[in-house]
Amino acid sequence: MIRRISKQQQKGSASKRQTTMKQQQNGDMDNDLHELFLDEIADITNAERQLTKALPKMAKAAESDELRQAFESHLEETEEQISRLEQAAQSLDESIKSKTCKAMKGLIEEAEEMMKEQKGTSALDAALIAAAQKVEHYEIATYGTLIAWAEQMGHSDAAGYFRTNLDEEKAADEKLTTVAESIANEKAEAGKGQ
Repeated sequence: MIRRISKQQQKGSASKRQTTMKQQQNGDMDNDLHELFLDEIADITNAERQLTKALPKMAKAAESDELRQAFESHLEETEEQISRLEQAAQSLDESIKSKTCKAMKGLIEEAEEMMKEQKGTSALDAALIAAAQKVEHYEIATYGTLIAWAEQMGHSDAAGYFRTNLDEEKAADEKLTTVAESIANEKAEAGKGQ
């Protein structure tokens, strides 16, 4: 069955499409997605700040120089990522609200527990890498989501900041994989209490 649409209905549909396109181009900031977006920016900002406190402890605990250097390097990147998150908020004429990221808090607590359990064993670095990769994967998922939402709402500047952070998180994850495969996993498998 073919349904005919009146000229008035066509005008209404065209007007609605134009409004939606304008909202996307102007980065409409008066909707539920935008509020969720801001909440998620606050969440990941707090997550990154928590990580700046955890990474030095993980670097100190690391037995291999390669892993220690990876943690120290990522600490510097994390500080830059916080700066980019602040820049993203500024590009939206928003300030980042205070919020505790419960997921990162839990991941860091788990990492601390793993460090205590594996202290003095040949598996310490492997445990540190496992804990760090859980953190990286959380961050990768969050930045991917923020990019998608920013693009949906037309916040291209913010999307660019998130994309840079995402690329760094992926690179950190790959570096951890390299250290695990070339050093930590073999050492853990080789001995008991070495």
